[in-house]
Amino acid sequence: MASLSDQLSRLVYSTEKGDLCPDCGEAKSACICAELADRQRLAGLDGVVRIRRETAGRKGKGVTTISGVAQPEAELKALLKRLKKSCGTGGSLSEGVIEIQGDHREKIKTMLEKEGYSVKLAGG
Repeated sequence: MASLSDQLSRLVYSTEKGDLCPDCGEAKSACICAELADRQRLAGLDGVVRIRRETAGRKGKGVTTISGVAQPEAELKALLKRLKKSCGTGGSLSEGVIEIQGDHREKIKTMLEKEGYSVKLAGG
């Protein structure tokens, strides 16, 4: 952990660059933290898309989660939009995991296989 003097001496604003990112120290408009996190997430994937149904922590409501999609964040958002439209339901994207409301495992599996992904149904 950084000492108190290191924490207090961190530059947060520059008259040349404006607001600075606390992690990388670059200007917020030129921050590369999100890109680095996306690259790190993509490096840890094995190429298999896993689809599972989860109810834990959702008061018994089931959602279909899709993980392991080897695409950048922007393309995951586009995929999420297509999946929500084809299933006729809501969903979200968080930390590279797509969540679709309801149990739509088979429909999502066929759709992703048509797009060329290697798909496995995970869980029970």
